[in-house]
Amino acid sequence: MHDNARDARSGRGLRSPADRRKPPVVSTDQPAPSPDPSVLGTRLISLAVASALLMEFIDSTALSTALPTLAHAFRVDPIHLKLALTSYILALAVFTPASGWAAERFGARRVFLTAMIVFLTGSALCGLSRNLEALVASRILQGIGGAMMTPVARLIVVGSTPKDKLIRAMGWFTMPALVGPLIGPPLAGLVLSVADWPWIFYLNLPIGLLGMTAVMRFVPKSQPNKEMGRFDTLGFLLSAIAISGLVVVAETAGLSLLPPWAQAAVLALSLGAGWLYLRKAKVTPRPILDLALLKYRTYRASLLGGAFVRLGIGASPFLLPLLLQVALGWSPLKASAVTLGTGVGTLIARPFAAAGLKRFGFRTSLAVFVIATAVLTAAPGFFTLATPMAVMAGALFLAGFARSNQFIATNTIAYADVPQPRVAAASTLAAVAQQVGLALGVSFGGLMLHLARGHQAHLTPDRFTWPFVAIGLVTLLALPVYLRLDRDAGAEISGRVRATDPLAQRSSDR
Repeated sequence: MHDNARDARSGRGLRSPADRRKPPVVSTDQPAPSPDPSVLGTRLISLAVASALLMEFIDSTALSTALPTLAHAFRVDPIHLKLALTSYILALAVFTPASGWAAERFGARRVFLTAMIVFLTGSALCGLSRNLEALVASRILQGIGGAMMTPVARLIVVGSTPKDKLIRAMGWFTMPALVGPLIGPPLAGLVLSVADWPWIFYLNLPIGLLGMTAVMRFVPKSQPNKEMGRFDTLGFLLSAIAISGLVVVAETAGLSLLPPWAQAAVLALSLGAGWLYLRKAKVTPRPILDLALLKYRTYRASLLGGAFVRLGIGASPFLLPLLLQVALGWSPLKASAVTLGTGVGTLIARPFAAAGLKRFGFRTSLAVFVIATAVLTAAPGFFTLATPMAVMAGALFLAGFARSNQFIATNTIAYADVPQPRVAAASTLAAVAQQVGLALGVSFGGLMLHLARGHQAHLTPDRFTWPFVAIGLVTLLALPVYLRLDRDAGAEISGRVRATDPLAQRSSDR
């Protein structure tokens, strides 16, 4: 249908011989033809809802840069500042399962706008915090908003885009978010050099208000589904207890924040809740987390492989600022100038992702880029005072390039075989798995740094070698998962000619 529309605009439409003999009629009453609405509309929707990701990326990268400053302001151990990261991620993981049901029951646009208001309120409260406890509480409120914001934004784009246009739509959807990591660190460094740290959080307010305006302008209203069944409250509580308990145990491991008996009790409670949820999900028509989706091989590989990658690289935003600002003694502005390389690499990688997937396929691309990501994730562990800044920035640039290609591929192939009616449930489960992986990654990185520091009071560059190597090794665990994919996995999305289709291959060669 879209090809016919383009043919009509270019004069190549299907017309009878009599019609072709008639001179064209020029009407002054009709406006000029507009671009294909399926392309232009999808692009505008993607850019509008991407404002949510832009806020989140600016917030997370700016906060990471400010961690040493916050540790000094609150007079706490820098390692304990990982609570400011994991509390937000934990709230995302706990409340994200409700996003799919809420979007269908009350309308995606309404839920999205409400979530942005909650996120902005949490941002303002973060700026008003005067101790770590208040900051953590405010970050949890931010996380509740983010849990309903980013998954619903992704759901809006995936649900309104045909599969053959999904890669391009996801590219437009994530492109503004790339500006966050690109400008977040230097902006945070600049703010910390001329103003107090609360302004790190106040930056979200104007961005969020502009994003809400764009959403109200370009995203159409969706009709609430009043025939939705009841919310799976018991399933939500069980999943929340299981996820929270797991992250709390990982967060407090080795740091003496909880006595051993309390950690054991929390772990037992988490495992018990998880077991009860698995039993309940089997008999629930619409479970809060639909684990039956794991029967789709590409979806299962995306979640498991992505979990290993996020478990590895999730610690980087926590470890890197401490390495540069505490161990090397750099200022926030100087440190942000180096970490800017990651954002630049991520941005530059986007135009190459679709072409690479079409040429090499998902399996090969994922295998190559996960190896590169693992190696480059471990590289900062060998940074010292003698390492040139250009070398550091170059390594981080390549790391950003590899991670971007890896995440584009794994996030896209997740929906290759999922039927359209189950995309909402798949998006919810994928978002939860991603956040749990990131939270456990931060906890893992903090534990490795705690063990590497030992009884030494100060953090020195050599204490960061093992933590970075450890997270690089964990990232590499995703390689066997990706290698088990079929050679032609996701070919419908990537546009790659199937190796088993010789006629199509010969046609493509001609």
